[in-house]
Amino acid sequence: MEFAEPKMPKVNPQILSWARESAGLTLEDAARGIGLAGESASARLAEMENGDREPSRPQLLKMADRYRRPLLTFYLPEPPAAAARAHDFRTLRQREVGAEATVDALVRDVRTRQALVRGALEDAEEAERRAFVGSVDPRAGPDGLAAAMADLLALDRTAYREARTIEQAFRILRDAVEATGVYVLLIGNLGSYRSNLSPGVFRGMALADDVAPFIVINETDSKTAWPFTLLHELGHVLLGQSGISGYDGEQAIERLCDDAAARFLLVRDELREIDVDVAFEDLVEQIGAFASARKVSRKMVAYNLLRERLIDAAMYRRLADRFDEDRREFPQRAGKGAPDYYVVRRHRVGQGLLSLVDRMVAGGALTTTKAGKVLGVKPTAIGRMTELTA
Repeated sequence: MEFAEPKMPKVNPQILSWARESAGLTLEDAARGIGLAGESASARLAEMENGDREPSRPQLLKMADRYRRPLLTFYLPEPPAAAARAHDFRTLRQREVGAEATVDALVRDVRTRQALVRGALEDAEEAERRAFVGSVDPRAGPDGLAAAMADLLALDRTAYREARTIEQAFRILRDAVEATGVYVLLIGNLGSYRSNLSPGVFRGMALADDVAPFIVINETDSKTAWPFTLLHELGHVLLGQSGISGYDGEQAIERLCDDAAARFLLVRDELREIDVDVAFEDLVEQIGAFASARKVSRKMVAYNLLRERLIDAAMYRRLADRFDEDRREFPQRAGKGAPDYYVVRRHRVGQGLLSLVDRMVAGGALTTTKAGKVLGVKPTAIGRMTELTA
């Protein structure tokens, strides 16, 4: 008696286009990302999305990885209804074409990493609750939040300010944050510069889990802004709130975290060193020297001057626009020589996550496949990523 082979379900073409668009990818970028080559690559992908061509299983697997969707999603009868973004992921003030979909894909990616880390810690019976997550009441105000940051981090301000470069200063601050059990990532896109998110769309993100809290900093932003963004997002973690921080947020919680981060990095009395009753260009020069000496951004210094009412809102906006214009005109230049791929990758994920993954893989709590998802690399690269963590 012969048995007919079971028929495999067919892929829903509608799902293919929905998954690509919800990942913020054009046909050209997606075709390249899943390995389609030649001048007709995007046309062949369009045929798949129109139902005129059946994707192969290897292509589906690449789509699942590139679009950040489970493989089974492609076999659903229709695209799932869009889930409402959690209320704590605030609306972005400045919108760019495709940015919303890219941000949503980034949030899903980081949440997946966080869930894998938490699951590994639970499997290894190391899921220690971080009591500082959600420990601060917003009614404590910026001074209370800044004091909580100081107590938690015990940062050596002298070492921070005496660092030779802003990169070294940021490393000191990042190490202090990661020592508390917060994982700090530098991410500015979805794996390709074509999906870069500008600082005008998002500067940072906090996922305030009580076991595996994550902070993401937009690496396309100015490096001088990274310390402020890191502290701003730490403020959200201490408040127990997850969310995306945009640019010059106007909401009460955004202002609270801005004020706390600003007060953590600068002592109020120091601002008196700046003579604000001078010509605009002289004030710009003073702020530049002041900021450089303290390893903070010029815009953050201007923000402090505004909050201390040493300048008015009109002057702050004029200064902020000038500093933004300078950044666009004179973008950060990379050092001589291309840095090693793995050095860059390690820097992006941070020593805290690298050490955890190395330990969890060795102990069997994480497979290399899951470890690759956590670190954002192929499973075969895990050894190279963690070889210097000891």
